[in-house]
Amino acid sequence: MPNQWTGKGNPYTRTEVLERLHDTLSKGEPIIAAGAGTGISAKFIEKGGADLIIIYNSGRFRMAGHGSTAGLMSYGDANAIAMEIGEFEVLPVVEEIPVICGVHATDPRRRMWHWLLKVQDMGFSGINNFPTHTIVDGHYRQTLEETGMSVQKEFDCVALARKMDLFSIVYVAKPEEAKAMAEAGADVIIAHVGCTVGGSIGVVDAAVSLDDAAAQTQAIIDAGKSVRDDILYLSHGGPILTPADAAFINERTDTVGFVGASSLERMAVEQSLISLTQEFKSIPVKKSATVSTSQ
Repeated sequence: MPNQWTGKGNPYTRTEVLERLHDTLSKGEPIIAAGAGTGISAKFIEKGGADLIIIYNSGRFRMAGHGSTAGLMSYGDANAIAMEIGEFEVLPVVEEIPVICGVHATDPRRRMWHWLLKVQDMGFSGINNFPTHTIVDGHYRQTLEETGMSVQKEFDCVALARKMDLFSIVYVAKPEEAKAMAEAGADVIIAHVGCTVGGSIGVVDAAVSLDDAAAQTQAIIDAGKSVRDDILYLSHGGPILTPADAAFINERTDTVGFVGASSLERMAVEQSLISLTQEFKSIPVKKSATVSTSQ
């Protein structure tokens, strides 16, 4: 289903993206969506066979060596960062798979209908609600809710995307959020069970167990299914770091795949660079080639 103007992929219509995902499942394969904060990440994620690439503003911080939670902080314009990564780094190098734009729907400075038109015009094939306030809790979450930056704006953004025939793949952290996203028209729901463990900047004590992650994920799925039965569900975050972890969740829940950001992009870089650098440092040097330090 090539783009009529470029002969390549993006942008795809909502129907085309869904057809591609269901085709993956019909082959007995899981749906794998991957975050890309750089063009080279996107290029080789595509070569690895991912079904979707998602652009998060957190990808820029993650690939700069900082925790993904930086994407939730006021360290830059989240919408502008995602748009820039897509326009100048990812969309120019991706050959065929759909690229999804992370949208900070609660940004009070944006008219969402206007911003989603820009997302479409840039060539993205859908939206994701990131940064998302669904993963913020406690007193701060209550403050956001009471001061005009509520999660309801994320639901409204997804409803608007559906009206515009724009594919949506969305994060939720609670069953009631899954119901609201289902009612808004979300196509794919990602059960977000927390910041990812592992590596140099992953969480440790903040993570739940895999069993708890499976239980939370299925509760989210059950809530979404109480509204509609045509939504696809994916797992993400917390202790779900490796392919084996993602398989554990797939086997114990109704998820049909996994979304990896830190677990794919960051972890692929961390250990491979350590190992490769160590290999280079172990190459032999002829003693006769060394430079004398004597005067």
